Amino acid sequence: MRTTARWAMTIGLTATAVCGPLSGAALADPGQAPTALYAPSALVLTVGHGESAITATPERAVTLTCAPAPVGTHPAAAPACAELRGVGGDFDALTARGGVMCTKQYDPVVVTVDGVWQGKRVSYERTFSNDCMKNAYGTGVFSF
Repeated sequence: MRTTARWAMTIGLTATAVCGPLSGAALADPGQAPTALYAPSALVLTVGHGESAITATPERAVTLTCAPAPVGTHPAAAPACAELRGVGGDFDALTARGGVMCTKQYDPVVVTVDGVWQGKRVSYERTFSNDCMKNAYGTGVFSF
């Protein structure tokens, strides 16, 4: 019985030591979060010729990290991040630039995006009729 009481006291003291700081005034108010933290935004973009990502072999891949600063292997990281911030990370909201002249040649190009945008999981795939149409979308997210 003495051993059982000793174990109970040890477990109780351990629980108090571990959980004690998490109760009462030690809990952080969600409105007082540090301003230095940011939601991660790290993406991998690929492009390949084909009808879909399943049948296309990726020909190029780039990385794009937008927080805390635009970096990565994307050739135009800063404009791409600015454009994505402008549409709230919604790749479907990217529109074609006006005045771009493309041929009607059908040579399908598929773009995929996987990763995290402002803390939320992103998985996107879009097929364009050719490279010109792909490059016409936005100011450079898909231009790599």
